[in-house]
Amino acid sequence: MSAPAAFLLRFALPVGIGAALLYAATLSLDPYSLTILQFVGINVILAVSLNITNGFTGLFSLGHPAFMTIGGYVTAILTMPATRKTAMLRDLPSILAAHEWPFAASLTAGGLVAALAAVIVGIPVLRLRGHYLAVATLGLIFIVQSFAVNLPGITRGALGLAGLPPVTNVWWVYLVLVLTLLTCWRVKHSSLGRTMLAIRENELAAASLGVKVARTRVLSFALGAFFAGVAGGLWAHLVTLIAPGSFSILLGFQLIVMVVLGGTGSIAGAAIAAVVLTLSTEWLRPIEEAAGLFGASQIIVAVGVILVLIFRPSGLFGTAEPNVFGAFARRRRHAQSTP
Repeated sequence: MSAPAAFLLRFALPVGIGAALLYAATLSLDPYSLTILQFVGINVILAVSLNITNGFTGLFSLGHPAFMTIGGYVTAILTMPATRKTAMLRDLPSILAAHEWPFAASLTAGGLVAALAAVIVGIPVLRLRGHYLAVATLGLIFIVQSFAVNLPGITRGALGLAGLPPVTNVWWVYLVLVLTLLTCWRVKHSSLGRTMLAIRENELAAASLGVKVARTRVLSFALGAFFAGVAGGLWAHLVTLIAPGSFSILLGFQLIVMVVLGGTGSIAGAAIAAVVLTLSTEWLRPIEEAAGLFGASQIIVAVGVILVLIFRPSGLFGTAEPNVFGAFARRRRHAQSTP
């Protein structure tokens, strides 16, 4: 059996189980709970894709909200009806204003434009290191928001784009989530992933062995930006609104927290941390409102991050991945061998 076929077969069972659970959720959950479920999926996409940049390659990027803004606006503009684009977005090129794109093509275009922006920005910016890179990617959020505000003929400026088609649903979100997980898993367990991890551990040693450090860093930056752009498009069509301030600096820090808690380099760790933090924040909101302790959930998360950094700096899983099926197989063999 070829390696790609074995890879798909290995993930066929969990994907099938997940699809069955998702179908059951659509039948049993109310619309509010389904919306929360979609936000959980979007946050997992964001955390796992940020892990490509921050976890695999060791970059400290805070720029995911900027790429979400780019992808969200591109997707929103492409899916809008042509009559609305003609009336609202007067500076839009005619080739875009005259057509309404399908949702899948619009999401892909949003991700590709975000990845292109990452390449353009990444070539000069990724020469920086550490907190200098963090500040530069933080500034990218302000730059993108400024463009969105000052291009009213294309983005409607500070008013944003409202009344978008509500085409995002749990199936779209979790289809993209599965593709994100599969892509990240393949990257991590390929020669490219080993190259990224080598750069993270010792950039000078990797360069001395002939690794194209700059090219690999830009590639990881662009790959993470692609999925961030797609997630921005999903978010915009879930909320049916996108504005320059939809994705703030706070979101960038929240995503960093998810990656750090899960383990920089662990796909499963980032996914689990994203699920736990998203749900815990939502569950704590009624308690905050009832007690009048607004912002308590952020304090709890901050304390949790501090404790993890003190007692387990590598995060929940470090760079490892839990081998669930291997554990079940070992337990089964042990049960069969026991008289």
